[in-house]
Amino acid sequence: MHASILIITMSVVTIALRFIPFIVFSGKKEIPKIVIYLGEVLPSAVIGMLVIYCLKDIDFSVTPYGSRELVATFIVVLTQILSRNSLLSILAGTISYMLFLNFL
Repeated sequence: MHASILIITMSVVTIALRFIPFIVFSGKKEIPKIVIYLGEVLPSAVIGMLVIYCLKDIDFSVTPYGSRELVATFIVVLTQILSRNSLLSILAGTISYMLFLNFL
């Protein structure tokens, strides 16, 4: 019973969060400039924060001196530049990091 209430509550909140922007910004009203600005800058800011979060625990004073993480990051960047496919870039970086971690 408790789990059912939790699932229903989470579902209602998730659905509400998905529909609120359509309700608030529907009609002929112009979208506020701050919302447009945040829509332009937040995706890059979030990606930057995720990169920092993922690389924050690298210890450059212990072998292999962060080389696995840095090479995997370089592979992600290179794959993204060449293919412009985020899924492929993430997959390439994850696979390369796991291979480095297990075999080097």
